[in-house]
Formats: sequence, C-alpha cells, structure tokens
Amino acid sequence: MKKTFYTEIAYLVGIIALSFGTALMAKADFGMAMIVAPAYLLHLKISPYLPFFSFGVAEYCMQALLLIILAITVRKFKRLFLLSFVTTVIYGLLLDLFMWVTGFIPFATNIWVRIACFAFGFVSCVMGIVFFFKTYLPPEAYELFVKEISLKYGFAIYKVKTVYDFSSLIISVLLSILLFGFNEFGIIGWGTLFCALFYGVTIGKMSKALDSIYEFKDLFSFRSFFEK
Repeated sequence: MKKTFYTEIAYLVGIIALSFGTALMAKADFGMAMIVAPAYLLHLKISPYLPFFSFGVAEYCMQALLLIILAITVRKFKRLFLLSFVTTVIYGLLLDLFMWVTGFIPFATNIWVRIACFAFGFVSCVMGIVFFFKTYLPPEAYELFVKEISLKYGFAIYKVKTVYDFSSLIISVLLSILLFGFNEFGIIGWGTLFCALFYGVTIGKMSKALDSIYEFKDLFSFRSFFEK
C-alpha cells in the first residue's frame, strides 16, 4: 500500500526546498537555473545602485509580470493568481534568508564544495517543483504558469516545463547580453544550460517515483477555494 502524503505538507516542502536549492545554486556560481536567471541578472545589475533590490525582491517583480502574462494567455484571471503572488513573497523572503545563510559556506576556494552545492541545489529545486505540482495550494508564478498551461491545453506537464525552461534560457541569454554585454556572458554559465537540458526530464522521473510511493491527499477541505 502507498503511504499518505498530505498536499498541504507538500506545499511547505516545496517552498523550502526550492528557495534553499536556488540559494545554493547562486552561491555555487556555475550559472543559475534558467527560470530564475532573469531575476538574478536584474538583481546583479540593480543592487549595486539600490541595495534593497535583493534576489528575493527581483523575484517579486519578475513573477508579478509572469502572472499578468499568464492571465492574458489563458484569458482569465483567477483568485489563484493573486494567491500565487503571496507564495512568491514567502519564497522571496526565504530565498534572501538562505542566501544569507549559505554566505557562510566557503565556496570560492574549493571547487568540489561548489560542485556539491550545485548538485544538491539542483536536486533540491527539482524536488521543490515536484512537490508544488502535487498540492492544490498556490505555487509560485513559475510553477503555476506551467501547471495552468498544461491544464488549459492538455499537454504533459513535464513537456510544458521543458519548453518553458528553454524559453527562459533564451530570455536569460538575451538579458545577460543586454545588461552586461558579451564580456560578462559567463554569468549564465554551464549550469544554466545543464538545468535547461535536465530540469524537465528529472522532474518527470521524480514525480513518477513519488507517485509510486505516496498517495497525495488533502488534510483540509480548502481545495475548492483555491481552484476558483
């Protein structure tokens, strides 16, 4: 028999794992996951002039824009979109917290520590996204966009995720060139390309693995409120 995993707990696991994994990948400095790379590039460019413009604040701005694009794409504005922004704020606060915490790890002097942190960050981010897809509670805008487009047009969610990731990669490359020029093109890094290639397929495999072990059930009867 499968074990029960409550969807509300999946939400908490998702938001913590995703913010922690993102902070680890940022500190490893091999390139960010493509979905957060645009926000990270804006943070790098603007924060020297506006210190309050943290990575988390940059995420608020980018995800708010993405929610507007989602509403236009599906031609409908749901309550879920606003609640997703609340998740984005929580995620941004946790991200800034974990950026501060991981700042105490000596990355720059040890390549193996950086590689280990990138690998662990990658797995943590994938796990966070998978758990977000298992809950009815609103994920952050990136995952909500993929989930809503998948539901709207009937595509497999990991396929939508892969297309979205490559689109984000292209946007990140163009934004990097625009903000920093060709001399700083390495800001994107091989890690960004690695994520674009393997995020979607890894999410698909981890999702199937979890489904073979757990049955995801709601602990509270709030699903109808969040799905309107």
